[in-house]
Amino acid sequence: MEPPAPESPAMDAAEREMLADALCKTMAAASGPRLDAALAELGWPDLLAAAPDVAVPLVFGLLGETGAHAAVLNDVVLNDVVPGASGRPAGDAPPPLPYAGGRWVVWDRGPGDRGADVLDGDLPLRPVPDGAPVPLAAGRRALGWWLAGTGRAMLRLAREHALDRAQFGRPIAAFQAVRHRLAETLVELEGAEAVLTAPHAPADADLAALLGKAAAGRAALTAARHCQQVLGGIGFTEEHGLHRHVRRALVLDGLLGGSRELTREAGRILRAEGAARRLVEL
Repeated sequence: MEPPAPESPAMDAAEREMLADALCKTMAAASGPRLDAALAELGWPDLLAAAPDVAVPLVFGLLGETGAHAAVLNDVVLNDVVPGASGRPAGDAPPPLPYAGGRWVVWDRGPGDRGADVLDGDLPLRPVPDGAPVPLAAGRRALGWWLAGTGRAMLRLAREHALDRAQFGRPIAAFQAVRHRLAETLVELEGAEAVLTAPHAPADADLAALLGKAAAGRAALTAARHCQQVLGGIGFTEEHGLHRHVRRALVLDGLLGGSRELTREAGRILRAEGAARRLVEL
């Protein structure tokens, strides 16, 4: 077995809390190209190069929880191709990325044109005819954290509604059916995050990232389904924030391989090898 990858430089709890607070405030005030610029000022490229195990879960998880977006996935993919490449100018051409169904997209860095050619009106994902293969492990792990953060945002909205909404003289959070949906959502999200954080040998990085992205995509889609049921009719309205997170989960799940496709791919790997790898020592 190969030795484990070297750990990222240590960052204590206080430093992480300060960084998370700064990121939350930044993402609350900006999104898109403005957020790209703000993250660059906060030192995102240097943090990604020096401490990806800290930078990726924190930044992408908060993108999911806040609903903001930035072209940081390009940085993660480029950094995986050429370490240190994440700091390249924003004007450089973004790398083509595989999408569910055999399609290819690029994540535009600039303001772009939210015309009919974009995949989603809220994200600058533009379809392209084709692309060259790129390393996917780091990008899939990053998207896994983004999906997990999106799922937690939906769970928070559903929980707040369940506590505030009353029927038959008591909050609907007291009803067993509501509790079950919220609990199942939390279990799925906690499980996905456990897969994303599980240590693994460098030789298993691709499979571990594949499983993490698949688990996070499934968890986010479960959150969308259950939280919509808890919120009822208000969850379908433009006035409520749930629909934006649901759309975000659906779009991000397909990027770098949808959860169903990745699950089937994992099955093909297991059949080809004739055995299941032990990715985590219990």
